[in-house]
Amino acid sequence: MEEITKIKKEIDLDRRGFIKKVLSGAIGGSLLLVMPATAREIAEQIPGMKEQTDLFIADKKFAFVVDITGCIGCGSCCIADKNEYQVPDGHYRTWVERYIIDDHDEVYVDSPNGGLDGYTEPRDDIKNPIRDTFFAPKLCNMCENPSCVQVCPVGATFRTEDGFILVDDKRCVGCSYCVQACPYSVRFINPVKHTAEKCTWCYHRVRQGMLPACVNVCPVHARKFGDLNDKSSEVYKLLHEPHVISVLKPDMGNKPSLHYLGLRREVI
Repeated sequence: MEEITKIKKEIDLDRRGFIKKVLSGAIGGSLLLVMPATAREIAEQIPGMKEQTDLFIADKKFAFVVDITGCIGCGSCCIADKNEYQVPDGHYRTWVERYIIDDHDEVYVDSPNGGLDGYTEPRDDIKNPIRDTFFAPKLCNMCENPSCVQVCPVGATFRTEDGFILVDDKRCVGCSYCVQACPYSVRFINPVKHTAEKCTWCYHRVRQGMLPACVNVCPVHARKFGDLNDKSSEVYKLLHEPHVISVLKPDMGNKPSLHYLGLRREVI
């Protein structure tokens, strides 16, 4: 704990200087004491996972597909996520954005209460006739080249053998570097735990052969999840057949594993 407190003080005093020290190895000895264990060891710490160690799914390559053309903005996914993880009010591991385009091509984007309440009320501040409306769910992109892992000074954010980006809250010092580094704005500092939090694609469920909670409850099957190494899976077929499939901010080089079916140019 003394070493973690020391690191926190370094961060508070001089953010730039702290990073320089990490890169130069000046405080490397301290960091070794708080670097993460292997992904397998971390997984064993998750309730109910220890007995599942031999079922580690390193031979799988998971992907998530969101069908924007099908999402109805009901908020069921957000409710399931909040209930599954007791997400603090005002914070969201997943949320749904509403995009409205008027007949002058003006774009309006909102996400009241993260979409938890659905979108039953129209906006009364748009004067021109509405040309189009659609919904875009957001969640962790589970990148192959995750910026959040690169900037974490204590190794609390890490990528597992099976491609999931997780946070070890026992090591996280709440410095917010990962929050700032994520190009998709999917992280936040939990106000109760004071550690970084984000969507995990329900890692604990997936490792037991179940679907992520949000996928399980979607009434229109707009969220799809599966193994790309399984040629019979729906996500494999979607990503290998002629569909308009895109990822967010491809120029960032993060290589997201979250794909969008029917992604619109208006989505930010």
